[in-house]
Amino acid sequence: MYQIKTLNKISTIGLAALPAQRYKIGDEMENPDAILVRSAKMHDYAFNPELQCIARAGAGTNNIPLDKCAEEGIVVFNSPGANSESVKELAVCAMLLASRDILGGVQWAQETAAKGEDVAALMEKAKSQFAGPEIMGKTLGIIGLGAIGAKLANAALAMGMRVFGYDPYLSVQAAWGLSSEVQHAENLEKIYKNCDYISLHLPCLDSTRGMINSESIPLMKDGVRIINLARGELVNENDLASALESGKVSKYVTDFPTTKLAAQKNVIPIPHLGASTPESEDNCAIMAAQEIDEYLTRGNIRNSVNYPSAYMDPSGAARICVLHKNVPAIISGVLNHVSENGLNVENMVNKSRDQYSYCMIDVNSAVSDALVDQISQVDGVLRVRVIKN
Repeated sequence: MYQIKTLNKISTIGLAALPAQRYKIGDEMENPDAILVRSAKMHDYAFNPELQCIARAGAGTNNIPLDKCAEEGIVVFNSPGANSESVKELAVCAMLLASRDILGGVQWAQETAAKGEDVAALMEKAKSQFAGPEIMGKTLGIIGLGAIGAKLANAALAMGMRVFGYDPYLSVQAAWGLSSEVQHAENLEKIYKNCDYISLHLPCLDSTRGMINSESIPLMKDGVRIINLARGELVNENDLASALESGKVSKYVTDFPTTKLAAQKNVIPIPHLGASTPESEDNCAIMAAQEIDEYLTRGNIRNSVNYPSAYMDPSGAARICVLHKNVPAIISGVLNHVSENGLNVENMVNKSRDQYSYCMIDVNSAVSDALVDQISQVDGVLRVRVIKN
């Protein structure tokens, strides 16, 4: 029976995707085979030798030490697209909040009523200070056309907006769901120069960190409204603060507020509510649980962030799973040991991603502990496990 440790409260619907006859689940497992996590920070976490994988019930994995996991042969999964509907809806809300001072109007009504004044009598005169433009007819630039960005693009078109999209890594799956009316931006400059609203939907990498800064902001239209429900680090907060003070950026709505920007005028700070719906939490937990089940019981990898995707229908008597460095001669060394032990290869697949690779070898008979030890000694092999087919 596999042991699954939960580091956060995980949706019970998601946990139900892990059959009780195969899994024992709890938050106090000492030697788990897998970990289910949401936001718990794991950079100082001590991994037990039995740990095979970590599944993040959500998209971001900044709380997990990906390189360390890869070096120890621990596959890390995330749940891309499972929270896309909830984040898309918040992005639509963010555009509306950035356009009209709805929050200021609500605050005025509450404060006026608290003073005992006649809200109904005063609001017609007061409402002009909270006015703002409609989004219909305006231009939205979306940077990152994954599951969330594509859904937002389609929703914005339905609301009468013109939409530019930029994503040099657009997947085929995302492209299928994207309206043909979305205009392709060949570069970021086209987004910056043409858009009244800019919405960020991309990961924080070395290449994207601080991309909204003193160099990119001057390229934007005066009074641009920026939506950031992706990662706070995409924005240089000092440069953005200056742009807000000057009026170059009229509003900034973020789901990742910092102390500095949360207190800044014309910033609308949202306390990380993008995926905070029961539907999203259920969907993310279900996907994460299914990823764990598929990997532990069949060896297949889907939606990993530190190892390549790899799938193969089971054949033969057993499956040898080898996590290894992406360097020459490893596979030949592994297959030599398989052959020397009298096993025949029924089927195999080897996939690579950057400096790491994953190999599945289905063989015609049981795999001995001695063979596992021999494969483990091949230079560059990080971990070996065997699954009965």
